[in-house]
Amino acid sequence: MNIIASRALLAGAALIALAGAASTGIARAEDVTLTIESWRNDDLKIWQDKIVPAFEASHPGIKLNFAPSAPTEYNAALNAKMEGGVAGDIVACRAFDASLALFQKGRLAPVNDLKGIENFTDAAKTAWTTDDGKTTYCVPVGSVIGGFIYNKKMFDDLGLAPPKTQAEFFALLDKIKAAGDVPLSIGSADQWEAATMGFQNIGPNHWQGEPGRRALIAGTAKFTDAPYVAAWAELAKWKPYLSDGYQAQSYPDSQNLFTLGRAAIYPAGSWEIPLFEAQADFPLGAFPPPVEKAGDPCFISNHTDIGFGMNAGSKHPEAARAFLEWVASSEFATLYTNALPGYFTLSTHKVELKDPLAAQFQSWKDSCGSNIRLAHQILSRGKPNVDQAIWNVSAQVLNGTLTAEQAGAKVQETLDAWYKPPGK
Repeated sequence: MNIIASRALLAGAALIALAGAASTGIARAEDVTLTIESWRNDDLKIWQDKIVPAFEASHPGIKLNFAPSAPTEYNAALNAKMEGGVAGDIVACRAFDASLALFQKGRLAPVNDLKGIENFTDAAKTAWTTDDGKTTYCVPVGSVIGGFIYNKKMFDDLGLAPPKTQAEFFALLDKIKAAGDVPLSIGSADQWEAATMGFQNIGPNHWQGEPGRRALIAGTAKFTDAPYVAAWAELAKWKPYLSDGYQAQSYPDSQNLFTLGRAAIYPAGSWEIPLFEAQADFPLGAFPPPVEKAGDPCFISNHTDIGFGMNAGSKHPEAARAFLEWVASSEFATLYTNALPGYFTLSTHKVELKDPLAAQFQSWKDSCGSNIRLAHQILSRGKPNVDQAIWNVSAQVLNGTLTAEQAGAKVQETLDAWYKPPGK
């Protein structure tokens, strides 16, 4: 065989080998791997089993490496990686200031012109848009909703129905207490639950959702105003319905008290759904924060939680944009929301949920106004920290060591120490 024929045979063999590799899914030389930074390490298996395979199936040539950090270490680790030029191509974006700071340093790329960004309302983009409203730097992904999860068996045994008004709510708590059960499972030891699942949960019905939050930023409302004080006053009324020693009760303690069937109602965030469904051996139901009186409009805490952005220093910008376009799609919204019950798409896509309890929470978005937590945008940038002050006073209100009026005054004093509303 001459040299020319030998070379032809070798070339043909090489082509056959390449074709075989492609058909068996072996990575090709041109494949791009995108690394995704996130603090949601509890999602690792879901990404590996569901989200990554779905993306890779529709995007041949792009591989995903989901590489989360511990939640408490994420911000510092991500900043260090960014500084060192070794951060992943895709960044899970916390809501508001942490991600805004990355954008202002040139670490996150704008996504204003991204295909699919039109599937998100201005409200949905708030947590990842500059203060002037001109530039969005992360694609919104998921929110969490506040409400109450209850033990359906205990309700059925006592002949109870979910309350719609505050009067019905407290009458129901009285019946549960009279039966010898703990009505509400929440403690004040860790403080944040009293604020997040207490004050911020029931508060939107008092301050009418987003207008009440934006009024605080504009300086046209104060925490000492009636709607905010009324929310703390309602929270104070929970005290007789808590378990003995609730002042020393931690967040895990509250979860255990409820899932073991020793408390009827858990003031909740929707993120509890997977854990509670796995641990409770009784059926679960949910109801939104009761309104003051029948016929009042309802409002819920629908808090922006996570988005995804592109590392401005990514070596694979086209592939990264392709991933973000997919994140903005109906396919991703449906997949993510069903894979993670209790985390709800921020897009305008209609998603049919398979989890009945998550579907209950989601249904409230159609009938109620919404509200993100009061101090998460702008109002916690200075020192002392306003969000921390809300935690502290809410726990004290629950403990009965601070009145609602004192709570409002203390938080407003914290804000006034450094914040000047626009134009004032």
